[in-house]
Parts: sequence; C-alpha cells; structure tokens
Amino acid sequence: MSRLWTSQETVAATLGTAPRSFEVSGISIDSRTLKSGDLFVALKGESRDGHKFVSAALEKKAAAALVGRLPDGVAQDAPHLLVADTQRALEDLACAARARTDAKIVAVTGSAGKTTTKEMLRLALAALGDTTASAASYNNQWGVPLSLARMHRETEYGVFEIGMNHPGEIRALAGYVRPHVALVTTIAAAHLEFFGSCEAIADAKSEIFEGLLPDGTAILPSDSPFFDRLAARAKQARVFRLCTFGEKAASDAQLISTTGDEVMCVEADILGRRHRFQVGAPGVHIARNAVAALLAVAVLGGDVASAAAALRQFVPLRGRGARFEVATAGGRVRVIDESYNANPASMRAALALLGSAQPDTGGRRIAVLGDMLEMGSHGPALHAALLRDIEDACVDSVFACGKQMAALWDALPAARHGAYGADSTEITSNLIESLHGGDVVLVKGSLGSRMAVVIDALMARAAN
Repeated sequence: MSRLWTSQETVAATLGTAPRSFEVSGISIDSRTLKSGDLFVALKGESRDGHKFVSAALEKKAAAALVGRLPDGVAQDAPHLLVADTQRALEDLACAARARTDAKIVAVTGSAGKTTTKEMLRLALAALGDTTASAASYNNQWGVPLSLARMHRETEYGVFEIGMNHPGEIRALAGYVRPHVALVTTIAAAHLEFFGSCEAIADAKSEIFEGLLPDGTAILPSDSPFFDRLAARAKQARVFRLCTFGEKAASDAQLISTTGDEVMCVEADILGRRHRFQVGAPGVHIARNAVAALLAVAVLGGDVASAAAALRQFVPLRGRGARFEVATAGGRVRVIDESYNANPASMRAALALLGSAQPDTGGRRIAVLGDMLEMGSHGPALHAALLRDIEDACVDSVFACGKQMAALWDALPAARHGAYGADSTEITSNLIESLHGGDVVLVKGSLGSRMAVVIDALMARAAN
C-alpha cells in the first residue's frame, strides 16, 4: 500500500482528533466505489448525508472515516478523524497536499473541452513523469479539493479541472490549486441563465488567473471573440505571461492542419517548433484542445515531442465523443456519443464532427439532439440557430426532444424531420426503427436532457 496520509498528518491539516493511528492509501467520498485502505469522507449535501454510510465504508476496509460526528452503530474506537466540518476538512487536506508538493500544476477551465483537455494533459504529462489528474469531471466545490487531497507528495505534475455554475466559484477553487499554468479552453454561451451574457461568463472563467502563482502563465484561445477581455482580466490579476493557442498564425501554439477520421493526424507549431502527431479521436475542436495541452507542456519546460506522441493513446470518453457500432441487417451503424453535456459552442463542434464523418454507401447523417439547458431567455433563439450548423454538416435527419429543441424542430424543413418528443424516451424507439446500414448517428444534449437514455438503448442493441 502506497501511503498517502498518516493520521498525524490529517490531524495537523484539519485540526481534528483521531483516537487511534492509521495510514490511508486513497480518499473516497462514495462507499460504493471505496477501496480498501481509503479514507472515507462523510460529506453532507442537500439530499444525502455521508455519515449514513460510515459503517458500510468501514466494513469495506476503509482505513478510517473522516466525520463531523460519530454515527450511531459505529464504535468509539473505530478508526476515524473527527472534525468540525467535513467539507472544510477536505479542503484543508487539499491545501496541505498542495503545500507539500513540488509538482508543476496546470489548472483547466472553459465553457467546453475542459475534461477532454485535462485528459490529454494527463496522458501527455504522464509520459514525462508521475502525474496526478482530476478523475472524471471532478471540477466543483468537492471535486477539486478531493482531487488535490489525493495527490501524493512525490507527484511531478498535477492537472486539475475547474468548473462553475455561478460567479465566485472558480476564484475559491483556483485558490486551492495555485497552478503554474491556467488554461482557458473556450468561452461560450453556457449557464446563460445564471450569467446573462458571454462577457459575464468570460469574467467568471477569468477568476482562474487569480489563483496563479506569481510567475505563472495564462494560456488563452486566440480565436475567441473574448480573447481581449480574458487578456485584460489576466493583467488585472497581475499575470504577466500570456500565451495563446488557436488557428491564427500569430498564436504561440498554432494548429496548422488536421487529417483523418478514426485517428487524426495533427500538424502544429508549438513555440516556433513544428510538430506532427496523432490523436486517437477526430475533430478540429479535439485538435485545438491537443494543441493547447502541448502548449502547457512547453510552458512547463517539458519534452513536447514525447508528450505529443502520448496523445495517440487518447480515447474519447463516454458522453464526450466515444464511438461504437451497431449492427443492422443492412450493415453497420456508427454512433458518436456526445450525450454528457451541450452548449452552443460544443453543439456546433459536434455537428461539424458529424459533417466530417462519411456515411457508408446508402447511409445518412443523423443528429439526435436534446435541450441545451441553462440558456435562460436566450434558449429558443440559440436552439433555432443550430439550423445553419445542421445545413453545413449536411445532416439528413434530425431527431429532437425537449421544450427548447422545439424551436429548432419548427425551423427545420420537413425533409429533415426524423421525430420529435417531449423527452429522450419518446424518440428512442423511433430512432432505432429508422436505422439502416451505413448511417452515422450523433447523440448530443445537456446532461439534464437525459440523452444517455438513447445511448443506452443503442449500446444494448450493439450488444445483441
């Protein structure tokens, strides 16, 4: 067992008390996925109190439980760390982990592409040294400190994703991470319901610069219409080194070209050196993220060529571009799973990806689209505006669901109508019945639109 924390270290960090000594090899907030040797943190949320699962965690061989009170049924001498507040204690462990490491740290935020870029950085930096990265999309008020608290003192590189729904969230989380590099992937109309404008979203994302170390570097998208605003916010935060990525020739990391479908070949100029490498997923938006990740490697002083070679191993995550095939009597149907989330920028990128995919003989391009949520009063217009992207991608048939997508459905010509429903369950059977060999199917929508229902049905069909 690799020691992550001792009881003495956790007591010092949290000002808690521990009745007996223990050592932990990991940290978990979910008793269902807890591993032997983990410290179970009993977080209390709006709908669930982790203290109810302390007994289960100890039965699964948790090394100890971090608790705000000792639950009924748990022995007084059970291995535990008693603290004033478990969320604060998790944050304390995060700060202690950050303070004890000499790792070079990258923080990633943006309206889209955060997790993909974080995963690319994880692969790229792991080729250079011991690397810790946020798991999944652990980018919120508990996910960021949890990821930091899991970082071993021997870590050489750390990559942490930072998200937000409201102003001020990134400021606090960036303060825990204290990165050497802060990377903004893109600014788009996400969470407009809470922010009102893309300018306000850019301002909220720019809070990441406030956490940068004094000699840190901000990496910004040169192609963004909000570049000047981001740069100005960085300067206000006294960030004096700005680097850029994008397709503009003046970018510090310029995306020059992309070719290929299943595996993409990318040519880029990174700080004046030409690099050609492969990425295990297609799409210009994927290539931009890869170039941004390699620029971060270069800024940290890493071997860009070795890091770029590692990106061949990148595989899109479920809900973020993962692909699979469904067999039909007439041949294969290829599915692009973008079901995890959606905003106008990521929706346009996904539709462009569908447009670049070549159906087999007799096949069609099919878009299965759910609501882009949290768009506020802008929602209907933003959904209807997707018509141009559908036309540009030469989409043959659209299956749509949700109140917001009704605006797009009404704008579509009847020739492109597949089926419309109030929710994803209403269109799934119609979609499956319509499929035939050669089709390429894109499934995309916000998490709350439950487009994973469609993916699950297609995967079940693929398994049969």
